[in-house]
Amino acid sequence: MADIALFNDDAFSLSSLSAAINETPYVPSRLAALGLFDEQGITTTVVQIEKDGDTLALVPAGRRGVPAQVIKGSKRSMLPFNTVHLPERATIGADEVQNLRAFGSETELEAVQTVVNRRLGKMRRQLDATHEYHRIGAIKGQILDADGQTIVEDLLDRFGIERTTIDFELDQANTEIRSKCAQVLDAIEDALGNTPFTGVRVLCGRNFWNLLIVLKTVKETYLNSTLAAQLRGDTRDAFDLGGCTFERYRGRVGGIGYVADNEAYAVPEGVPELFITRFAPADYMEAVNTTGLPYYAKQELMDFDKGVELEAQSNPIHLCTRPKAVIKLTV
Repeated sequence: MADIALFNDDAFSLSSLSAAINETPYVPSRLAALGLFDEQGITTTVVQIEKDGDTLALVPAGRRGVPAQVIKGSKRSMLPFNTVHLPERATIGADEVQNLRAFGSETELEAVQTVVNRRLGKMRRQLDATHEYHRIGAIKGQILDADGQTIVEDLLDRFGIERTTIDFELDQANTEIRSKCAQVLDAIEDALGNTPFTGVRVLCGRNFWNLLIVLKTVKETYLNSTLAAQLRGDTRDAFDLGGCTFERYRGRVGGIGYVADNEAYAVPEGVPELFITRFAPADYMEAVNTTGLPYYAKQELMDFDKGVELEAQSNPIHLCTRPKAVIKLTV
C-alpha cells in the first residue's frame, strides 16, 4: 500500500507539480483556440501599457510670412495594470493514499501520482474557465470577478474612451447585413489607423445569432452562392459575410452568457499585440524574479500527516491594448 511519506519524493516538488499542471491535456476554450491573445511570462506583477494621446488633425491654411501652427509633442503616459492572483486549493486525505493498491506494473509512487494528477486536472480546468472569462472581459472592455459584478479592471475607463456601438437592426426583416458589416469595417479602420488587420471575427450572443441566421438578406446571400449547403447544416456553424466571420459564442456560466444574448463583439484579427496575456510569477520563494508560468502547483503536508494540501494558481492579466478597435453590436 502507498504511504503518505511518498509526498516527500522530488516528484511532488514545486517544479514537478508545476510541470504536471502545465502539461495536463485539456479541451481548449474558444478564445484560447483562436489564438487572439499573445501570451508571455513576465518577472514582475505589473504590466505597463504606453498610451499615446496623438490624434490626426488637418493643417489650417495660413498667410505667408505669418508664424506657422505650433505642433505639440506626443502626450504619452504609462498605464500600470496589476496581474490577477487566482489561487485554489484541494486536499488529498491520508485515507485516499493509504487505501491505494498498486495495480500491475504500477508502482506505489505512480499510483499516488495518478491521484494527484486527477486533482490537478480538475483545478486546471477551473483556472482555464477563469482565463476564458477574463479574456472575454478584455474584449468587452470590462474584466469581472467570479461573482459577475466586482470589476477587476475597466479598460474603457482606464484608456478614457467610449465603446463604439452599431445597431444591426436584426428585428427588421429587410436589414442589409453587408451594409452593416461595412460600417463595422470602417469603424475598425478608424480605430486602428495605419495598422492593418487580416479579418474581423464577430462573437455573437445566443439571441443575436438566432436572429441573424434567419434574416432574409443573409439567407438570400447563401441561396445564390455555392455555400447554400451550409443552410442545411448545423445552424451553429460560423459563416462569412461582408468581410466578417460570424460565429455563435458558447461560453455560459449559470445560464448567463459570457457574451450577452442580445449582443455581439466584432474583433479585428491579425493585429500584433492587440490582445495580450501576461503571466506573473507565483508568490513562492522559489518563483521570485523568475519568468512567470501560466500555472503553478505546490503541495504541503497537513498537520499530524493527516493528508496533503495541494495549491494551484495562475497570475495573469488579459488586456486589449486598443479597446476602441473592438466594436459592440446590438440587435
